[in-house]
Amino acid sequence: MATITLSNLPDEVHRALSVRAAMHGHSTEAEIRDILETAVCPPKRLRLGTALAELGRRVGLTDGDIAAFEQGRDKTPAEPVRFE
Repeated sequence: MATITLSNLPDEVHRALSVRAAMHGHSTEAEIRDILETAVCPPKRLRLGTALAELGRRVGLTDGDIAAFEQGRDKTPAEPVRFE
């Protein structure tokens, strides 16, 4: 996992983070991680794999259908584009 060092954090912001962490039963560091995760990975974001799986269920795809798609799929590696 990555490590971030944050400089020049105002004392009042640090105190507010500490209070918020205590209210949630977290350490200040855990609270900051939670705030950052919520900010950049909101729980209601569209996840493509989940959306495609839901679409497949709606139209009635079965595991057999998926296996047939996999069997017929061209598995040859793609060639890179040449600009010559």
